[in-house]
Amino acid sequence: MRARLIAIGERMPAWVAEGFAEYRKRLSHDLPLELIELKPGARGKGRDDVRAIHDEGVAMLAALPRDIQVIALDGRGKAWSSEELAEQLAKWRMAGRDIAFLIGGPDGHAPEVLARADQKWSLGPLTLPHMLVRLVLVEQLYRATTLLAGHPYHRA
Repeated sequence: MRARLIAIGERMPAWVAEGFAEYRKRLSHDLPLELIELKPGARGKGRDDVRAIHDEGVAMLAALPRDIQVIALDGRGKAWSSEELAEQLAKWRMAGRDIAFLIGGPDGHAPEVLARADQKWSLGPLTLPHMLVRLVLVEQLYRATTLLAGHPYHRA
């Protein structure tokens, strides 16, 4: 099984890029992860935010392969503990499909993206910067793989 992280936004700060790269490297054997960054929709004075969200959604849906399990990160989604995420990962592996994690833009996902999602995952009630969400997501995926492998990284 392979994973994709499809995210709106480009140019991560160096500290995020370094942390992301470290966990991505750790995941490379158990869950190869490809990062696809998409350009944010145009926002600002005189711009239509609804149009920006729509444009981001079109780009995100276009980046999805045909038969892939889609998990949208969304504040209204289900919050999983690290152990529950490991259980989800085991189920996804058993399904035999690749998976895609979607991180929307500053205004969230387009309705069409949420409709396409097989599951919606919330990292909790905190509001996090989108760049930090990438880092938390990849660390939690690494933690889930170590839990499934019986590795001592996770201490509960």
